[in-house]
Amino acid sequence: MSFDAVDVIRTKRDRRELSDAQIDWTIGAYTEGVIAEEQMSALAMAILLNGMTRREVARWTDAMLRSGERMDWSGLSRPTTDKHSTGGVGDKITLPLAPTVAACGAAVPQLSGRGLGHTGGTLDKLESIPGWRASLSNEEMLAVLDRTGAVVCAAGSGLAPADRKLYALRDVTGTVESIPLIASSIMSKKIAEGTGALVLDVKAGSGAFMKSVVHARELARTMVDIGTDHGVRTVALLTAMDTPLGRTVGNALEVDESVEVLAGGGPEDVVELTVALAREMLAAAGLTDAKDPADALRDGSAMDVWRTMISAQGGDPDAPLPVAKETHEVLAAESGVLSRLDAYGVGVAAWRLGAGRARKEDPVAHAAGIVLHAKPGDLVRAGQPLMTLHADDPERFERALAALDGAVEIGEREDARRPLILERIA
Repeated sequence: MSFDAVDVIRTKRDRRELSDAQIDWTIGAYTEGVIAEEQMSALAMAILLNGMTRREVARWTDAMLRSGERMDWSGLSRPTTDKHSTGGVGDKITLPLAPTVAACGAAVPQLSGRGLGHTGGTLDKLESIPGWRASLSNEEMLAVLDRTGAVVCAAGSGLAPADRKLYALRDVTGTVESIPLIASSIMSKKIAEGTGALVLDVKAGSGAFMKSVVHARELARTMVDIGTDHGVRTVALLTAMDTPLGRTVGNALEVDESVEVLAGGGPEDVVELTVALAREMLAAAGLTDAKDPADALRDGSAMDVWRTMISAQGGDPDAPLPVAKETHEVLAAESGVLSRLDAYGVGVAAWRLGAGRARKEDPVAHAAGIVLHAKPGDLVRAGQPLMTLHADDPERFERALAALDGAVEIGEREDARRPLILERIA
């Protein structure tokens, strides 16, 4: 069935629902180049302004999903479960999480992305490990997953090609913020991965894409509904992203911290979120009698999976990680309680040091980043190091320090802090 693109645009412009047939035709025609970029731009803006119903979002996601291939893990002996984070500062959770869940009996096919702007990317972090490969064929993915229980790699071009095309368009047309389009973009790729269960880490706060809990909740609810409507057991945790996770921001630095967590140590917040998400993933996969993730971190079994997983993708888990050529300490201007450490300011500073990229094709400096020596609630003394900036080029320090202006506050007591895990949505 063929439609007219202008009629489809008018339907959504006039706040009416698109039919299933209209949606199927639109996604197919856009993928094939029948619908012009300016027409899809107009439709995306109409969706941003007028929204979509649950039925429309489910069908839109399904149409994007059907534009490409779908992974099949039915031959595995373990149930599959996956996690997706909407992105934050210092969010290295996938690194300890995937091997921990695998150590507890599930299979974790984790297709991850690269960082853009102030938020880091899982693949960028792992690529700081000498020899590690992000790009695997479907056969290689299955082999690693079958051998180790977990694989973290780049999504192939065959998954949801309609989304890849639409994502690039949204980025240049001011329609990135549309919750139906965000939700369908994320979920079309995640469902295409073929996982049986999915846990979403939807972040809210200054360092997150969604600044408010209200918008984060709406996004989480929409994605959970999409997963449920497609037969994937889906749950979401809303988590706070006002302060960076852990004590490191930057690729190699975050790998090092993740290994600390896998060794049974590491920062409390990273451990808390890793364990909470792992328990949700195991429960969603139906493994209610599995080993507790906290025990897998303590007894070394999660570390064993990590080492095997890294080696299976060509990496050397014992190789030294990149170290920055230059460092610069940021000192406390006064004594008191560190009352605020703004995630966005720290994320932008790390980006300017070279840890992130402004465009998808830009390289990253794997050794660049920030080590935090204090977190909100800590007592600090004037002149005490609050953080250490790492960069290969010392000329980057000035712009990074400018990003930190106003990001640190010291007072008589800590500001009221939200819990790390704000809500659970199922």
